[in-house]
Amino acid sequence: MNQHAGVWLSTIDQQQELQPQKPVAVVETASLEQAVRIQVEPDIRFQEMDGFGASFTDASAYLVYHVLDENSRQEVMQKLFDPVDGIGISFLRQPMGATDYTTEIFSYDDMPEGEEDFELKHFSIDHDREYVIPAVLEALRINPSIKVMASPWSPPGWMKSSDHMVTGKLRPECYGVYAQYFVKFVQAYEGAGIPIYAVSIQNEPGYEPKEYPGMILTPQEEAEFIRDHLGPAFEAAGITAKILCYDHNWDMPQHPLGILSDPEAARYVAGVAWHVYGGEHEAMTQVREAYPDKGAWFTEASGGSWIPPFRTAFLDQMKHVVRTTRNWSKSVIWWNLALDEHNGPTVLSNSTCRGLVQINQESGAVKYELDYYTMGHISKFVMPGAYRIESTTFRDELESTAFLNPDGSTVLILSNRTEQEQAVEIDTGKGFIALTLPDGAAATVKW
Repeated sequence: MNQHAGVWLSTIDQQQELQPQKPVAVVETASLEQAVRIQVEPDIRFQEMDGFGASFTDASAYLVYHVLDENSRQEVMQKLFDPVDGIGISFLRQPMGATDYTTEIFSYDDMPEGEEDFELKHFSIDHDREYVIPAVLEALRINPSIKVMASPWSPPGWMKSSDHMVTGKLRPECYGVYAQYFVKFVQAYEGAGIPIYAVSIQNEPGYEPKEYPGMILTPQEEAEFIRDHLGPAFEAAGITAKILCYDHNWDMPQHPLGILSDPEAARYVAGVAWHVYGGEHEAMTQVREAYPDKGAWFTEASGGSWIPPFRTAFLDQMKHVVRTTRNWSKSVIWWNLALDEHNGPTVLSNSTCRGLVQINQESGAVKYELDYYTMGHISKFVMPGAYRIESTTFRDELESTAFLNPDGSTVLILSNRTEQEQAVEIDTGKGFIALTLPDGAAATVKW
């Protein structure tokens, strides 16, 4: 048979972090009697994968472009985006304007208090040209297969009932101009060399923040905006970017279900974007079963101090890698690509989030966080265009997710969720691969 499988391992003691192991032979007959058997069935296919990654927030791009010297920046960018020398990030969720992780609160059409701009004469993405757009362009140069999604945290303040980006609702008379704001954003980014693959309507539409831009948007309001304004505006402008609804937690599936139940709105909607901070992964399957023609995209999970590192946080993120993809998600996306030693830059009075990379603003030192390695277990090995395929999984014990790449290679991701070492035997359909997973460890196997 003379075939070997590559194995990359991460262990809870951090002695191994996405470390390549000695290749394992694929043998013709099963040899381990006491092993956990994982069967991989490439003929049973599920969703096609779009990509894996995080967000070049204003804060992240600022750190990479203003704090790092050129050599350090090149090294960090290679380690993030290059599939050979790094983890091959293939999906970026880009904020449209300011978020909580920003050097300042801004939109692309800020006006003095009391003034409006219904013709969007003052629309400009110049804020992003300094470091956000250069960062995304450099990522695309390193990995041209990257897909870019865009999500707003708030419309410009003058479009809202509060005249402010932090609070307030979208004024009904501004639905039309806000749709044109999306059109202008997509056209401006594409003019800068960044194709926009998809947009969502509103980051976390069920939550109104107190310190950073945000906006409550009910399912009825979101459906109306898509149906009567954004969908027709994209059609008229010839924009092919997908429209994703919701972009919030698993605990409120009735929100996307409410939008998709409106057939006139749903015809413009490619599917649902989901976050991690409430509910269970299975909500994605629940909505997909109701609307099988709509896709699912898992678009935000941040690491942070509310989940203690290393073991608990590592197992938590590996659970999301496995269970989001097993519940139809076409993407796995963490939050900030980079934050500093104080979990910033941020407008929050108390920031507890962690980036994939920590960049120390005082020393320029770079530290790769556990989030980098958990993402790497999927982003480095599963290509955009891969299909998830069937694999045996044992919930809360040994969990798995498997993929068939466009080049014909197969990838199996394993997470040992127990405190015991586990002997594993993988039935590939064409032979067997035997390996041992230490307690709490994750492995990616490719053959």
